[in-house]
Amino acid sequence: MSAVADSFWHELPLGRDVNVLKHDPNGLAALVKPAGTLSHPNAAGDEPKSLLNTRYQPEGEYYEWDAAGGPVRLWLLNRLDSSTSGVILVSADEALATAVRLHFRHKRVHKVYNAVVFGQPPAPIQVWRDLLAVQKRGGHIRTSGSGHIPAESRMTTLRCGIGGGKNRTLVKLEPLTGRSHQLRVQSAKRHLPIIGDQTYGDFARNREFAKATGHKRLFLHSLETQFDYEFAGRLWHFAARSALPAEFLEVLQSSRGIDKPRPPAQQ
Repeated sequence: MSAVADSFWHELPLGRDVNVLKHDPNGLAALVKPAGTLSHPNAAGDEPKSLLNTRYQPEGEYYEWDAAGGPVRLWLLNRLDSSTSGVILVSADEALATAVRLHFRHKRVHKVYNAVVFGQPPAPIQVWRDLLAVQKRGGHIRTSGSGHIPAESRMTTLRCGIGGGKNRTLVKLEPLTGRSHQLRVQSAKRHLPIIGDQTYGDFARNREFAKATGHKRLFLHSLETQFDYEFAGRLWHFAARSALPAEFLEVLQSSRGIDKPRPPAQQ
């Protein structure tokens, strides 16, 4: 297709606080998704809570709306949990969407997350390998740490002792596979639950943290996505980075020690 005009990206029916971070001439773009926003509607009436405030076609995995020239489509290329913030990719071209989805499937997309976890990793760098079980029931996904689906991630410790103690740590997480809830489950399995995780986390510590800071969000952020792809007869490089949200910065700058050591949960 011809180059996508800049005006296309300014006219998107974006959801609340969703922003266009970057786009290229082929129609590939990165949006910044806030915590609490759905990657796509799951049920009738979800549109105002979604990435775009318009109808979504699950079969083709694209958003659609009406414009002066007829229906307009924007293809969703990956997903983030509603509670996770950060970079998410879309495409204004169907052929490009197919090509990039293959890159995700073949593990050719490098994604970096930041998370604040309870606890401190025993080593500054670790590769986490697990066999997960993923179940989908009634539109909800639940993942457990005992199954047959391989999951692999790289963890790097960035900063220990957040809040004046050893019980909160900023980590970099790089998923090498793309399983549902992978980072959240792998972190919790190693007694490093992500702060604010209401499904796999430490519920008592989450309550203490929320009471002390006023923050109830999941402290997991899709920081950066980059990859090379072939399209229109040439090789392109795409990279997008979303700054840490204000809640992360506030917690990282805090000097209050609010966490108490807790024994590791029994497996």
